[in-house]
Amino acid sequence: MRLILASASPRRSELLRAAGYEFEVVAAAVDESIRAGESPAMYVRRLAADKSASAQAGTAKAAPHIQAGTAKAAPHGLFVGPCFSGADPIVLGADTAVVIDGEILGKPRDDEDAARFLRRLSGTRHEVLTGLSLRQGTAEVGRVETTVVYFHALQEEDIAWYVARGEGRDKAGAYAIQGLASRFIPRVEGSYSNVVGLPVASVAELMRLLLAYGG
Repeated sequence: MRLILASASPRRSELLRAAGYEFEVVAAAVDESIRAGESPAMYVRRLAADKSASAQAGTAKAAPHIQAGTAKAAPHGLFVGPCFSGADPIVLGADTAVVIDGEILGKPRDDEDAARFLRRLSGTRHEVLTGLSLRQGTAEVGRVETTVVYFHALQEEDIAWYVARGEGRDKAGAYAIQGLASRFIPRVEGSYSNVVGLPVASVAELMRLLLAYGG
């Protein structure tokens, strides 16, 4: 089985590698603008699907067997077309968002923005949502994984200390649970790896579904 990760995230690569997967990386560039009326769950699911489609289109240049066709619904939300084959590579797309009170906290623009995010998260619970999309040929299956994260109440000196270390500058929500920010997080409800950036158990389940259908 050939697996393609449609992400340049080193954290997603590390999680997949730690779970024993061998894969290639094909970074996907997509428009990450939030659409009017789009919920956080719809947003991450759409971006995951866009990323897997973009990466698949890039690899399709060397795989002309992927043809256009009218898709039909199959069990478990799987969509297939007439050219589906279990020999096609599986392409994995994912997008993660930190959500508090319905607001998506993306990556901070600067250190001031990071400090503002941390003040929002301080002493509260929030959700981390990851949209998943796995494609094989014309088949696509996905879901949204949700984890609840609890933050201790942070003092201003805690925020200043963490921001100064720069760990959260390229992270959604301006923190990394697997790093220095672990001292601020007493517990999570749900998948820990989801908060890092990829719910690996869900990926494995969806992959089994694709492989079983492709036979």
